[in-house]
Amino acid sequence: MAVAALPLPLSLPKKPLPAGRPREWYIAHNRRLKTMRLVIALLDSGVYEPAQAGDRRIRATAERIGVHPPSDLTCRMVRALIGYGR
Repeated sequence: MAVAALPLPLSLPKKPLPAGRPREWYIAHNRRLKTMRLVIALLDSGVYEPAQAGDRRIRATAERIGVHPPSDLTCRMVRALIGYGR
């Protein structure tokens, strides 16, 4: 039995970030966005526990979805966000 491929979700148009914020705000904002992308990709690949999401697996997922390798802080944020759903 053939399985129909699901259409890929359309990405939303990007909006410019608000001007006039401190540099740290933009860094934190982008880090949160990357964390969300990584968490979604990990959940889609069957990683549901923080213990399953080691730095190596998170960085391999980042490479697979085409984002820059995450820092140690971003990896910790990914594990924390996966744990919030438990």
